Amino acid sequence: MGKPRDLANLVATGNILADGAVAPAELTGVTATASELNILDGVTATATELNLMDGVTATTAELNHVDGVTSNVQTQMDTKAPVASPTFTGTVTGPTINASTALQIGGVAVTATAAELNIMDGVTATATELNIMDGVTSTTAELNILDGVTSTATELNILDGVTATTAELNYNDITTLGTSQASKVVTADANGDVTLSEELKAKSYNETYVSLSAGSTVDIDNETGNVFALTTNQNTTFTFSNPPASGTAYGFTLKLTAGGTHTITYPGSVDFAGGTAPDAPASGETDVLVFITVDGGTNWYGALAIDAAG
Repeated sequence: MGKPRDLANLVATGNILADGAVAPAELTGVTATASELNILDGVTATATELNLMDGVTATTAELNHVDGVTSNVQTQMDTKAPVASPTFTGTVTGPTINASTALQIGGVAVTATAAELNIMDGVTATATELNIMDGVTSTTAELNILDGVTSTATELNILDGVTATTAELNYNDITTLGTSQASKVVTADANGDVTLSEELKAKSYNETYVSLSAGSTVDIDNETGNVFALTTNQNTTFTFSNPPASGTAYGFTLKLTAGGTHTITYPGSVDFAGGTAPDAPASGETDVLVFITVDGGTNWYGALAIDAAG
């Protein structure tokens, strides 16, 4: 070689043995040992390629992270979903969940099946509404008892405190108000009337007594009682009103006291024995008369039961 060269110049030329010999002067500044120089044995990289290492601070372990990478790392990373708030398109296929890879929420393993989780599909209930079921031990069949119930809470609360059995409650199951039935409660119709379909046995039988007011015309209202009393103060004409419908018998008793010498006139529909009404009681006396009808008051039958009783 015609001039001394340092190691840098030797590397730059790419051929340190071009002239077939290396003079001591040509290794000026070289402090590397033969072993260190032999590291270059077999290196085919150019100076430009070797200079890529200039400024690299990564360790061997860090450089080995790319061991096995066969394509651009950034391109591969761009195809991966971020850990935070990823956005997916198309159909996402998740891993199979099994006993060893249980899905956990807040550290608690989810054991529900897909079918069980799908029960929530379309549920719009709030947490508060769902919590209504917290502690419910009723079965499906028991809950279904309410299916179709339209009663309000107030109406249902009517049963609060009821101790009657089903059989006892069924005593109220009647066909017609006001008409008695076997093994049922007795009710009155809209007019307050009661029709007994069978016999009535009473320990004591009482009738309603009505004291009538004196006047020239006095009405005996059959709806108000069965025993009537009147003390006259003038000539008096009686009328009878509101008898039951034809086919139902009705009778009443009249206690008639004369407050003076007065005439008594009865309705023309009343038929007395012999076709003649009894005489009016004398002043201060009391007569007792009875009347019955079976055809709604079209015809009445009257009789003097007690004459001059007082």
